[in-house]
Amino acid sequence: MGQRSEMKSTNIAKITVSALAVAGVIFVLIGAGYAARAPRAAKSAPASAQVAGSDKPTVYFVKDPEPAPAFQATDITGKLINTADWKGKAVLLNFWATWCPPCREEIPSLIALQKKYQGRLVIIGVSEDEDPPSVVQKFVQKVGINYPVVMSTPEIIGKWGGVEALPTTFLINSQGRVVWKHRGLHPLAEYDVDVQALLGQTVDARIETVADQGQVFLKNAANATELPDVSFAGLNAQQKARALHRLNAETCTCGCKLTIAQCRLNDTTCPVSKTLAAQIVKEVAAGPPATTPSKVKSITAN
Repeated sequence: MGQRSEMKSTNIAKITVSALAVAGVIFVLIGAGYAARAPRAAKSAPASAQVAGSDKPTVYFVKDPEPAPAFQATDITGKLINTADWKGKAVLLNFWATWCPPCREEIPSLIALQKKYQGRLVIIGVSEDEDPPSVVQKFVQKVGINYPVVMSTPEIIGKWGGVEALPTTFLINSQGRVVWKHRGLHPLAEYDVDVQALLGQTVDARIETVADQGQVFLKNAANATELPDVSFAGLNAQQKARALHRLNAETCTCGCKLTIAQCRLNDTTCPVSKTLAAQIVKEVAAGPPATTPSKVKSITAN
């Protein structure tokens, strides 16, 4: 009897350990899946930052902003959404998903903004969920979203230059031009100042304009003279120009299908583009320019 009881306890212990191990694997897999889409810290100038010696925040907008890409879609209730409806209004185009924790966290802020600026602000949620619209609509009704939600399509993503992190929100002024892009979770107070500035109102903040070097549209990465975690130290002006040319001409091998420069701006955590960029800088520093760009040894993400 004692031996049988001891065997039973041992089997229970084994089952418990196995269950914990399986749970751990599932947790890791879920975490890895979310991390691939989680917001990443941007190295470019933040949309709102505190200036040393000043109590006022600084709002960054791009100078000479581009017109918003044409947008036409049917929301999950069947209503047509068109850029013509945005005329004279501030617009927040928010890419999100129901499975994204920071996306869910910022929804109450977006609801509050839509209420406060009703008639002057258009918020559109672009859901990247793979579930059918009916499932997303249940979530929208449950949390009380008061702005239209459309389902994402490759065409929408393509027009807006790719969206690799959620949430991502494009800021469009009342003239229909895209002035900035937020990546990740931002506080309500920051969005409140943004909307006032987009509407041309007087704001208690410094507004500075910068050239779009990929902060808004990745296609403008070629304008960048600096890249996140890429050191050009030791290069003269001509060498730096050659290095930047290669970084904008050669494709990252992490699977993103972007140039190395675009990948550095789009995903500052990517180890592949970081290594490739360092290799290019090293090659340029080591010798004269080649007549044709040498191919950087392929590096793939593990």
